[in-house]
Amino acid sequence: MDIGFMGLGRMGENMVRRLLRGGHRVVAWNRSKGKIDEVAKEGAVAAYTPADLVKELQPRRVIWLMVPAGQPVDDLIAELLPMLDKGDILIDGGNSNFRDSQRRHADLTAKGFEFLDIGTSGGIWGLEVGYCMMIGGSDDAFNYIEPLLKTLAPEDGYMHTGPSGSGHFTKMVHNGIEYGMLQAYGEGFEIIKASEFPVDLAALSEVWQHGSVVRSWLLDLAVRAFRKEGDLRSIRGYVEDSGEGRWTVQEAINESVPAPVITASLLARFASRQQESFSAKVVAALRNEFGGHAVQLEGGGSSGVSFSPDAPRSSSVVGGQSGRSK
Repeated sequence: MDIGFMGLGRMGENMVRRLLRGGHRVVAWNRSKGKIDEVAKEGAVAAYTPADLVKELQPRRVIWLMVPAGQPVDDLIAELLPMLDKGDILIDGGNSNFRDSQRRHADLTAKGFEFLDIGTSGGIWGLEVGYCMMIGGSDDAFNYIEPLLKTLAPEDGYMHTGPSGSGHFTKMVHNGIEYGMLQAYGEGFEIIKASEFPVDLAALSEVWQHGSVVRSWLLDLAVRAFRKEGDLRSIRGYVEDSGEGRWTVQEAINESVPAPVITASLLARFASRQQESFSAKVVAALRNEFGGHAVQLEGGGSSGVSFSPDAPRSSSVVGGQSGRSK
């Protein structure tokens, strides 16, 4: 099957390779020429402009976008549309917000085009093991591109999740769940590392892979990481988020669904980026004020004496008596 593929990043480049191995004809475009040349050496048809890509495909065209969410998707669609024919299918396989996907679907279908939102999971391992995919959009467009999905996914690894937006919605929740799982593993291993027991974390995580209820592919990756560097000394504990966790939490709020684990894991990522937490300074200062608890001073050392010369201006009254914090 012919397909145009736009965006050769960490996942996109390997997706092209997997499609080529499956016997599909892939016309590949990327903003940087070097990536195009790499996949062209492996059998892809090089397209150095979006116009080149469109010309290399015959209607009914299938064009898969694998570019950053937001404006880049809209810009690329706007550039492609004047060159396409009615019935051509555009696919967004990136991590777009599902609301944006619903908007794009409505706009494109009104103009006579098809649009599929495909949540894609698999990371850098997808080339070998395949990609898990959740597809939102019409039955007709889904059925037309299914040969591509069968090549990209492992057995039983893709699903038509329903109407427009459902692919990116379910991928968003998938990533929110991932946030919670990663945080639980991180906290658990930190508790063990901080304990009195000199446990080999690589060996333990490998043992947990055999019969344990917490076994998972993420734990497989933990084994790899600990084997490389047991104390992870060279890695800074700075954790980014790509947006899906925030969107998941927002949708939980919109639907009044309690999601404390996913929410807490998102906030933990924010905390990981702080060199110095001002909120922690406030807590330390207040503990010092009400209880004389020691505070760590800038530049080293500690003090158990209140650093404020002023007495409290108000007090709480309980049962007619002045209440004093302990």
